[in-house]
Amino acid sequence: MPTEREEEPTADRAQPTGYRRVGENRYREQVGFYYDEIVVGTVIEHRPGRTVTEMDNVLMSMLSMNAAPLHIDSAYAAQGRWGKPIVSSLVTLSIVGGMTARSTSGRAIANLGWDRIRLSHPVFVGDTLYAESEVTAKRLSASRPGEGIVTCRTTGIKATGEVVLTYERSFLVPTHESSIDDRTGY
Repeated sequence: MPTEREEEPTADRAQPTGYRRVGENRYREQVGFYYDEIVVGTVIEHRPGRTVTEMDNVLMSMLSMNAAPLHIDSAYAAQGRWGKPIVSSLVTLSIVGGMTARSTSGRAIANLGWDRIRLSHPVFVGDTLYAESEVTAKRLSASRPGEGIVTCRTTGIKATGEVVLTYERSFLVPTHESSIDDRTGY
């Protein structure tokens, strides 16, 4: 007899969202969506958020060879408009883009492009960023059977609600029929 905390197993128990059943009481976490599952107009709120650190800013600025003193020299930045270093836009784009990839394009075959990137407000060390993406378009590929092109508009938002970044991104996604899950263990 199950205790209060245990649940009696039932055949009609719903499969948890975001997982694929791979055995009795066994589920595999899923990454992203297939083309067939994507609905234009869907908005995804990406979590967890990410608090930007000084290390993020300095390391990514140096990796991308953006040695502008505005981003890496506190004494220089203290004399400027913001009074402190501003996080490089490449860092902001990388963090927001990265936090959206798992759910929007986790199954993508290829990233096709970034358009209309806009940086509306500065980001500073200590700011926490969140993101949301809206599916704005999708179409089956004319040249690649079993694949489709999806476009999302993504917004990067500080925990304060201030929008700091917007962009559009297109990527190529397989249909369910073209899945490689069984061959790859996904």
